[in-house]
Amino acid sequence: MGRHSNLFRAALAAALLIAGVASAAPRAHAGADRYAENGGVKIHYVVQGKGPLVVLIHGFPDYWATWKPLMKTLNAAGYRTAALDLRGYNLSDKPKGVAAYAMPNLVGDVAAVIQAEGQKDSIVIGHDWGAAIAWNVVLTRPELVNKLVILSVPHPAGLARELATNKAQQEGSNYARNFQKEGSEKALTAEGLARWVQDPKEKPGYVAAFQRSDFAAMMNYYRANYPRGTGAEVAAAAPPAFPPIKVPVLVIHGMKDTALNAAGHNGTWEHVTADTTILMVPTAGHFVQHDAEALVDVTIRDWLNQRR
Repeated sequence: MGRHSNLFRAALAAALLIAGVASAAPRAHAGADRYAENGGVKIHYVVQGKGPLVVLIHGFPDYWATWKPLMKTLNAAGYRTAALDLRGYNLSDKPKGVAAYAMPNLVGDVAAVIQAEGQKDSIVIGHDWGAAIAWNVVLTRPELVNKLVILSVPHPAGLARELATNKAQQEGSNYARNFQKEGSEKALTAEGLARWVQDPKEKPGYVAAFQRSDFAAMMNYYRANYPRGTGAEVAAAAPPAFPPIKVPVLVIHGMKDTALNAAGHNGTWEHVTADTTILMVPTAGHFVQHDAEALVDVTIRDWLNQRR
């Protein structure tokens, strides 16, 4: 009886330990995990705070936690933040095929989160692919956006112009051309994708998130949406005109960004009928929200408060 009792206690302890690890592993944050659904695809997002809704959209290679510092700042200022895992990433669904990552589906994911939060519109903030999605949300579903904050990625017209005419931008886009190639995901690893993360406390979370992600899905963003061709080919493929953006826009760009040339933001104001603010940060690179964390977070908070 004693030996069986000891075995039972050991088994129970092991079961509790496993259950604890299983429940805690994906959730090491103060927010609430939620899911929205778009056409049968579940989108994971994390919500924190109370107040006007702010939807935060990450890029490549990243996940919702890139926004932790900004979420803390905005929550303290009386905003409710909802940070997405893009489809294909971390805890969101990972549909197969290039078509699943076409821009209308990505816009629909943002719309699904806003709806899941019971709101008709929101402040939308995006970086990298998240910024490209944010531009497309305000251009194709303008009723969903009341203020727009863009990190790094030019307005589609500006990016098309630079790809057509700017040699530096053409060279900076070579990585995207490589990503568009079949099988490019085979060169990716979770550890390699997390190499840019400087915070030693955050890096393990990134590696774990990328291990749960689909590398082919990451590449499908480029295959489905990144402009193809060079020079005149890009210019010819760009839409002749974009609808005007009727909400305030804030653009923040790290001038050391080697993937996206700062010149792409020239003329952004020509596409916006509301006030347009552009902040250039000479000391920051592509991940401007981390390279200039304090400046970016306070700028966004104050900019939003002025337009509350």
